[in-house]
Amino acid sequence: MTIGRRLFLGSAAAFAAVPEVASAAPRRRGAGGPAATFRWLGTSGWRIDIGAKTLLVDPYLSRFKTGLFEPPFNQEAELTVDTTRIADHPGTPQAILVTHTHWDHFNDVPHIAGRSGARVFGTLTAYHLGLAYGLPSDRLSPVKGGEVLDFGDYTVEVVASLHSRNASYSMAFPGVRVAPPPKPATIADLPEGDTLAYQVTVRGGPSVFFMGASDFVERNLAGLAPDVAMIAVPSTDVTPAYVPRLLAALDWPATVVPVHWDNFETELHNPPTTTPKDRDRLEKFLAAVRQAAPRTHIVLPEYLTPYTFAR
Repeated sequence: MTIGRRLFLGSAAAFAAVPEVASAAPRRRGAGGPAATFRWLGTSGWRIDIGAKTLLVDPYLSRFKTGLFEPPFNQEAELTVDTTRIADHPGTPQAILVTHTHWDHFNDVPHIAGRSGARVFGTLTAYHLGLAYGLPSDRLSPVKGGEVLDFGDYTVEVVASLHSRNASYSMAFPGVRVAPPPKPATIADLPEGDTLAYQVTVRGGPSVFFMGASDFVERNLAGLAPDVAMIAVPSTDVTPAYVPRLLAALDWPATVVPVHWDNFETELHNPPTTTPKDRDRLEKFLAAVRQAAPRTHIVLPEYLTPYTFAR
């Protein structure tokens, strides 16, 4: 499936089912860039194939039970890597981008990195946790936000961000790791560890913004103006005007792809499994996008389905 900004600036009659983009001007597409394919791995995870290179964001495929979706929630649930479920879905990544270190974002990263030799980018907490899992320090790259990293066929801009807040204005497992801890054993051993977002820009192709949690710092998004935004769906309303503020800060991306709305303790079968509560919050998010930016295209992703986006 290919989605492009120019598509939305054409005839409204010809594309009646595909809304146009609000407040967006066409951007010139570069020549000679590599093909880029995006596959959703569930939660906020992505596999991005850019030419012959593979990049991962928050790959979590083990999807083990914690009681989060079928209470009671077990805060001491044992960390498990399901190598059968992981299989070949991650490919052989060159790099892995970690938004934060909660288990549903970081659990599988050490295994995938150890098997593939990928370089892991994340907070200082991600760095120290990587060491705890036995990854060599020369394959762990701590970042803070503001870095622009050149990989040849694509660049990665690191954005300092925020984790979402629960109904009590807090979060599960806050905290950071300022030194390598013992190897984590339970989900409580993987704290949030500060949160990042990333913008991946394909040479001659689209710029794509990735979130792993549903909060942000507006000032940190100035000038990014991505073509596509993979936006985490909020679980509460404690962040005011989340959708309109975020879309405005991102300069009204042509395409919005909601993430982190599925039941990530089930297998990767389409259509993705959701609880009634999560389906309601997804629908509320979609309605907010349509109200704030009625000409923005929304792609509701399915697992492992290849998507391509043009500038």
